[in-house]
Amino acid sequence: MDSIFDKIYQFEEADKAREQNIYPYFRIIESEQDTEVKMNGQDLLMLGSNSYLGLTNHPHVIKRAKDAVEKYGTGCAGSRFLNGTLDIHLELEKKLADLVGKESSLVFATGYQANVGAISALASDRKDVIITDKLDHASILDGVGLAAGRFARYKHSDMEHLETKLKKYKDKPKIIITDGIFSMDGDIAKLDKISYLAKKYGAGIYVDDAHSIGVLNEDGGGTAKYFGLEDEVDVIMGTFSKSLASVGGFVAADEKVVDYIKHNARSLIFSASLPPGSAGSVLGALEVMEREPERIEKLWENTEYMLKNFQDMGYNTGDAETPIIPLIIGDQTKTFQLWKLLQKNGIFINPSVPPAVPVGYSLIRTSFMSTHTKEQLDFALKQFKEAGETLGII
Repeated sequence: MDSIFDKIYQFEEADKAREQNIYPYFRIIESEQDTEVKMNGQDLLMLGSNSYLGLTNHPHVIKRAKDAVEKYGTGCAGSRFLNGTLDIHLELEKKLADLVGKESSLVFATGYQANVGAISALASDRKDVIITDKLDHASILDGVGLAAGRFARYKHSDMEHLETKLKKYKDKPKIIITDGIFSMDGDIAKLDKISYLAKKYGAGIYVDDAHSIGVLNEDGGGTAKYFGLEDEVDVIMGTFSKSLASVGGFVAADEKVVDYIKHNARSLIFSASLPPGSAGSVLGALEVMEREPERIEKLWENTEYMLKNFQDMGYNTGDAETPIIPLIIGDQTKTFQLWKLLQKNGIFINPSVPPAVPVGYSLIRTSFMSTHTKEQLDFALKQFKEAGETLGII
């Protein structure tokens, strides 16, 4: 008789990668998440973090976390639905709603739970249709998997293909779900065109702003604000694990929509609430972001500098236009070789190979922070140039 564990003991991909010394996951960092980190005693320039504003070790953010723990303790020992709603959660929800230009917001313990809970709650009827971009985040797909409604996907940022899907389901209740900034390719959703099509075919819009909060718009308010479409986007989702220097997530919408999600999102009802320390640190990050708008300006200076230099060197950066800059290598072996050589020479970056990306599309995902200095970026460019030339990539 087959055992449910057979597939586990037949799984060899990770072991093979470890044997070849090309296993890039679960690397152990021995320091704070900053522009430089320590790994195995080696100092590395961090070009693989989503801490876009460099706030994970900001004194004010740390103080706000400490203050919250001292006042409320380390956890709530229950869900938001029962004993786990604190006044600090409500304070945070008000600030998040104001940031993204919505009436109300709802905080979850993780960004993953926010997407899974909100999407499955919104599309809870079999007649509902969810239409997603092909490159949307996995948490969106998992939310779709738990929803009762039908599911359709359109080719990445292909508005003609999106319209064919909208036409197909023109008589059905439907919602378009898209990332604001796509986490691997670093391009921005065509929200203006999506909004036009949504209005034309009577669809709702849900934007995952995980990588857009703190990045897009001068106040860090995300994709809808960047396009001036706050009133056209029905639901905005965001996370705390990128620009906001903590862990957790939220959805923001009209008050009635948020109230519905609050009473129907299983990942909220049946999970412990956001710990007080996390809520405090996010409040601190929002306060720093508001007081120091120059951080967003510097983030974009660094982004434009690196994007131009990578392209001038001959790297293929695809459609990147944000602090996420992929270097598309194509060949998986070359991608691993580049990753290993750069790490040896002091650069922490993340390789992405199939099945995380399509076959023939292996890449190095770089991401930049407002706190990277010009000297650090120039050091990185020198290493990328030498490594790329050595391997015949550029």
